[in-house]
Amino acid sequence: MSFKLYNTLTRKTEDFVPVEPGRVRMYVCGPTVYGHAHLGHAKSYVSFDILLRYLRYLGLSVTYVQNITDVGHLTDDADAGEDKLAKQAQKEHRHPMAIAEYYTRSYFEDMDAINCLRPDICPRATGHIPEQIELTQTLIDKGYAYEANGSVYFDVTKFPGYGKLSGRNIEEMQAGARVEVSGEKHHPADFALWKKAEPNHIMQWNSPWGRGYPGWHLECSVMSMKYLGKTIDIHGGGIENQFPHHECEIAQSEAANDCPFVKYWVHHNMVTVDGQKMGKSLGNFITLKQIFKDGHERLTRTYDPLAVRQLILQSHYRSPIDFSDAALSAAQSGYDRITDAVLKVRKQITSAPDGAADSAVLSQLAAMKDKFEAAMNDDLNTAVALSVLFEMVKLVTTLPDSGTAKATLQAIDAQFRTLGGDVLGIVKDDYAVAGGTDDAILDHLIGLLIEQRQTARKNKDFAASDAIRDKLASFGVVLEDKPGNITTWRRA
Repeated sequence: MSFKLYNTLTRKTEDFVPVEPGRVRMYVCGPTVYGHAHLGHAKSYVSFDILLRYLRYLGLSVTYVQNITDVGHLTDDADAGEDKLAKQAQKEHRHPMAIAEYYTRSYFEDMDAINCLRPDICPRATGHIPEQIELTQTLIDKGYAYEANGSVYFDVTKFPGYGKLSGRNIEEMQAGARVEVSGEKHHPADFALWKKAEPNHIMQWNSPWGRGYPGWHLECSVMSMKYLGKTIDIHGGGIENQFPHHECEIAQSEAANDCPFVKYWVHHNMVTVDGQKMGKSLGNFITLKQIFKDGHERLTRTYDPLAVRQLILQSHYRSPIDFSDAALSAAQSGYDRITDAVLKVRKQITSAPDGAADSAVLSQLAAMKDKFEAAMNDDLNTAVALSVLFEMVKLVTTLPDSGTAKATLQAIDAQFRTLGGDVLGIVKDDYAVAGGTDDAILDHLIGLLIEQRQTARKNKDFAASDAIRDKLASFGVVLEDKPGNITTWRRA
């Protein structure tokens, strides 16, 4: 069965065939680094991490580029408002580049925690100003763009394909345009390639049109073309970026190069809170750091980073996730079940007898692998793929506590490592990275006791609650109750 991927451009699920056999060029819109990553970012980058991992599992050579936006992304996500980094810099009384550095480091720290593979190339918008000026000049020379009062705009009426990704047409854009359209634009839908900077604007560079800074859409075209070529296989991003961001990328790239920009457009759906998109601008976001260690009023406890990954895998990347503490708690329980089964198998391997692998078990594993691959080949159906891991967990529970041949256990462990680790990213090669296998079990057990204590407190059974706290304290484990009914633990 061939790998099939939904293409937003054609609105069809298609066989994935790279432009160049055996090689995949993939670009994903990275974060605008003006705050800590939140659960919405996790949904995005886990989704594309799964795509990356599965393409490599299929034996394809993938070059993965994910940018860092550190200039040009304005607060209204189009051509008006303040630069998001500059606004945050004013709030924190720091230079915009200091903001970019701090939150870029924070972003990768969180992505590492949820086990997203690092991109092969991670370019920054501010590192590609000359290329953005060059592309802007090319579009002016070819008649697709015009200068107005120090800014440069793309003329959407000159590009017949504008709207093909989002399904919009220029007439609808004209009718739906806001009244306060910039007088500099020939058409309300024209978008900025280069923006004139006011004298007090910190982020600005010299250009043929005066001091200014690049438009948000321009950077992705430039960095994609520089590192992957004029036509790439996959461009990914959130469904909210389909218009205008990705639509504008197509227009400026294809106008400049006279060839298709992207073969497969892949968009993930959003994380919602009470049915509304989670995002910084709406103020309803929960950062990953709050989920992992700091706590949040919407959470009853902190959670393992890979439980967050598990939560995302439980739904299809093109489906929304409505956030709740209960959903995270269920994902944590599921992740713990898989981890416990893996640890049980690896512990048994150390003392298992030699002998041939059980043919019945090998047959079951092969059937599970086929089911896993069929699900992943069907537009990355991670929910079904994840269910295969639980079938493997069930298989482990049927094995006797001793006497199973080492070869049988090794076959199970190898499949956990490949399907659960290499592809889904929730099974670790070495649990010692968290302080040792014993520490992984300890963290799990203390988490269960914290849940029991919270239930006791909810039921006003304070004697039981205090008994759990005191017993843990006698073993050198200190519980810390935080605002919002959140409890974390540390060693004394």
